Amino acid sequence: MSGVGKGLRELSIGTERDASSGVLVTVQDSGPGLNPESFERLFDPFYTTKPDGMGMGLSICRSIVEAHGGRVWASRTGGGRGAIIQFTLPVGEGAQREAMSVGPRAS
Repeated sequence: MSGVGKGLRELSIGTERDASSGVLVTVQDSGPGLNPESFERLFDPFYTTKPDGMGMGLSICRSIVEAHGGRVWASRTGGGRGAIIQFTLPVGEGAQREAMSVGPRAS
């Protein structure tokens, strides 16, 4: 959101149960938003949309979420500004089964 010069900067974080009785976490900001071209590579290591970015943040987030049996994705907000990142994680005994079935990711 550092690219927003004037106006309100908001970061909203919400949680709810997902369809599989896991948890859905939604993070929404009021930044400049995401270009449609960015969606294909957004979670790739070293891909960044920032002039001074390293491109590791969302890649690391994806690795952590997937290692715990979840998944992560991004979408645009309806108003054109900002972005929404969401991820799901299993809870309880299902979380242990999911994490074990995922195993280590190949690089």
